[in-house]
Amino acid sequence: MEDIIEVDGLTKKFGDLVAVDHISFMVKKGEIFGFLGPNGAGKSTCIKMLTTLLRPTSGSAKICGYDVVKERDHVRSYIGVVFQDRSSDRFLTGRQNLDFHARMYSMSKEERKEKISEVMDLLELNGKENIRLNNVSEGIRRRFEVARGFMADPKVVFLDEPTIGFDIKARMDLWNQIRRAKEKEGTTVMLTTHYIEEADYLCDRVVIIDQAKIVAIDTPDKLKEAVGTNLISLQIDCEPKVRKLENRRFSNANRNNGDFMETIKKLDWVKRAEEYSNSILLNVESGDGRVPELIDFADENGFIISSIDEHKPSLEDVFLHFTGRAIRDVEGGVKGMKKKGEIK
Repeated sequence: MEDIIEVDGLTKKFGDLVAVDHISFMVKKGEIFGFLGPNGAGKSTCIKMLTTLLRPTSGSAKICGYDVVKERDHVRSYIGVVFQDRSSDRFLTGRQNLDFHARMYSMSKEERKEKISEVMDLLELNGKENIRLNNVSEGIRRRFEVARGFMADPKVVFLDEPTIGFDIKARMDLWNQIRRAKEKEGTTVMLTTHYIEEADYLCDRVVIIDQAKIVAIDTPDKLKEAVGTNLISLQIDCEPKVRKLENRRFSNANRNNGDFMETIKKLDWVKRAEEYSNSILLNVESGDGRVPELIDFADENGFIISSIDEHKPSLEDVFLHFTGRAIRDVEGGVKGMKKKGEIK
């Protein structure tokens, strides 16, 4: 398949802040291509450069063969954009919003009528088109915005955090509509998200982006395979306790994650052990049934496991593996800084 998006060394700086740091990737025609990362990672800045709203500091990008800086008008004629911030007029009906957008593309009356009918079918909006958007649910309003992104027969549709603020049902409804629209129209879709399950469910390929840099890129399944086939996460109780075991007394008052990490190397079926925050993540061979064996091993060596969980790798584990942080922890840090006014 041909590359419809080509990005090479794309960089954006705001003074001393590097928002996007020399990223490169290709997107194939007809793909749903996802940027997964926490708020502040550089996802929206990248989208704004690709949609010609921001000028790159350095590097290059092409959409359908057209340079996003030198051939902006050509690029804009081939794309549809659904921004993270709501941009529909809530005092107009859904149909009026779509009609207004079509007029901006100089569509004739017949073209507008035909395309509005088509996108309402795609996003299953029939029966809701004559209601003012301030009287419909947030999910319906967002679906009208996604429908608007498909109005001008774009080759590429950019969706920036399309389901932010949705409950899980509304999110899944919109995911299914996006998939359906993409499959029927053959349109390439590039989306940004910080929802692990969204990237996993929707995307043919995923970029993991953190601190302005791409740290991994592949299909969701291959990214998970890179982490391993079986994972066990656990926490060691480091509070002073004294236990009686086989007529011996063990104190774990001085035992910690570092001690456990050293001890666990004795087990040949533990392929990798990594420490994140106050947890330990083990990549194990033949993970089924290893939990009881691991608990016994900890007891025998004077450790107390306070919590343990066995699971198949997820994209959350992928993010953790490549960045050393959980995406939810990064999100919490960003929210905390926003509350304190440290970042905007």
